[in-house]
Amino acid sequence: MRTTLHELSAAGPAVLVDCASNVIQVAALDSAGRHRWARSETEAGLGLFTCVEELALDPGTVNAWVFCTGPGSILGIRTAAMALRTWLLLRPATVHAYFSLELISHALPQPAPPVVADARRESWHVYTREKGLRRLPVAELPGSCVMPRGFRHWSTPPAHATLVSYDLQELLPRVWNVPILFPSAEPDAFLHEEPGYVTWTPRIHRAPPPGPRALFKRDTP
Repeated sequence: MRTTLHELSAAGPAVLVDCASNVIQVAALDSAGRHRWARSETEAGLGLFTCVEELALDPGTVNAWVFCTGPGSILGIRTAAMALRTWLLLRPATVHAYFSLELISHALPQPAPPVVADARRESWHVYTREKGLRRLPVAELPGSCVMPRGFRHWSTPPAHATLVSYDLQELLPRVWNVPILFPSAEPDAFLHEEPGYVTWTPRIHRAPPPGPRALFKRDTP
């Protein structure tokens, strides 16, 4: 069941963690909207904990965590997920996740254009209010769309893509009462489908069978 940031923060101390972009963003949420923010442009393994320290947060007192599960930086998101799993050992708490592109879509003036982010291998994450979050090949990207600033990309961005802000301090008030949060019992990076693995049958290594040998006749003087 989905819920809103307002409802979640009203139940007790809640902390938001977002490592999807090249800027780490952490907030101590307040039900009245008076949030405390910390940001870091260092890599997530350092920036996340720097933000937590800057806000003087004690993970053992947090009642609920809000976590960006993606799309975005897989390394950053998994670093945040690992930290959350560790903090949950200190004190059990609820964890709710949200999709970065969905948050942007609801924060934009409506009707919002498709929001996209690179999914590698010549494919892109695409979010629309009508169809939700999908992964599409480059050839099927919509002609007009928006991309969040600070998200890495490996493929050439769509020709008609417009960059939009991913500053959560600016965006959060616009989605404060929108039910974008869903329960996440085991925080991890979002995947469109579970990875598949090829089975392999081990065999004892053996030398290859001998092949035909070329015969050479040595000339004698």
